[in-house]
Amino acid sequence: MVDFPTGLYTDVRIEDVFETSIQVTLGEVEERKEKTHRAAFIRVYDGRRWYYAATSDLDAIQAEIDALAAMAAPEPGIAAHPVVHAFEAHQGEMMRFTGADDVSQIPQEEKFALLAGYWPLIDGQPDLAMWRTNYVDRRAVKHFLSSKGADLRFDAQRAGFRFILSLADGEDKLIEAYQYGSTRFQDLQGKGEALAERYREARRFLHEAIEIEPGSYTTVLSPLAAGVFAHESFGHKSEADFMLGDETMALEWQIGKNVGAEILSIVDDGTLPGSGYTPYDDEGTRANKTYLIRKGVLAGRLHNSVTAASMEEELTGNARAMSFEYEPIVRQTTTYIEPGDLSFEELLAPIAEGVLVKTIKHGSGMSTFTLAPTLAYMIRDGKIAEPVKVSVVTGNVFETLGQIDGLSDELELLSFTMGGCGKMEQFPLPVGFGGPWVRVQGLNVQ
Repeated sequence: MVDFPTGLYTDVRIEDVFETSIQVTLGEVEERKEKTHRAAFIRVYDGRRWYYAATSDLDAIQAEIDALAAMAAPEPGIAAHPVVHAFEAHQGEMMRFTGADDVSQIPQEEKFALLAGYWPLIDGQPDLAMWRTNYVDRRAVKHFLSSKGADLRFDAQRAGFRFILSLADGEDKLIEAYQYGSTRFQDLQGKGEALAERYREARRFLHEAIEIEPGSYTTVLSPLAAGVFAHESFGHKSEADFMLGDETMALEWQIGKNVGAEILSIVDDGTLPGSGYTPYDDEGTRANKTYLIRKGVLAGRLHNSVTAASMEEELTGNARAMSFEYEPIVRQTTTYIEPGDLSFEELLAPIAEGVLVKTIKHGSGMSTFTLAPTLAYMIRDGKIAEPVKVSVVTGNVFETLGQIDGLSDELELLSFTMGGCGKMEQFPLPVGFGGPWVRVQGLNVQ
């Protein structure tokens, strides 16, 4: 298909993308469209510098390679360069979403009908001032070629919907959301009762929630809150490009260092179904299950070819680009906390007074993390009690890892197709996250 120049490493990532987007507010259709594109990202490396190009003209790929090669300085021994040596060179196909599972083959009318079937459950309900719903899907087929011999085709896709619910009772207002995502459109069916229950819970919270007394509380994080903590506060710290040239972070991040409770393990895994699924990354590396923390000990970090070669570690399959317009950088896939051995009731039982965080608006943090809850409850004598308004839950990341003293025995992985992870200029990249219910001693709650 292409001729690779000698004395240089070259790779080409061709993307064939299909997308659907539907948006409805209060029953009025605001957007309903499908779009497709085919495009390519090309890289050339001479052992000193990367040269990039992106094009939507697939007939121009060879010309782009030649133009990049003309700027580079060929190196006869490029194959022995540590970065080039690190690259994998897979061949073959891994096409998972074909036939009835291919979202590009499902009529748009069927996707619209999915959303329309959920409207009657909330439209016109008491205290519901406004509602908005979105449906999105995206299927990408990628063809990766490299001068090392890679010739690989694979696909990834996601589909999901979201309802934004704005409730009001006089001066009291609450915005809550319900969303569900999957790699298969068929999985989006049958979520009506969960949507209706989320509305009912939000309405109860609007009328009954009281301000919390600020302080330090034993806090139980839902799989959603625990997953966001794992992603934002620890997963990003595990991305090895943050560590290159940073002596402070290198000292903080010594493999084998004890950083948390023995019951705690945090994993990143691109092989799992969901919005973080990618069987290969955008450098052609096979996806892996990577332990970041294993039984309380720092066990690994996430790499692309440059960071793996620089730190003399193995590739992990975490070189990801948001689209053909961007170079692959170190990104998470599906990051989660592994479950423990307690039932939910056993997890709550020893808590005399604490807080349960069920849903959140957002989370952030590297050394210090913050979670902004939407729905939260007091825990009293081991039971869920009254709803409480919590502005923020915060703590030091490494201190919090050591304060985790209980994990429920069920793992919930979440796939949200709206929004995504942001890093540098690349936003939003789809990722997955989750975990069990997690009990943490002494978090600051305000």
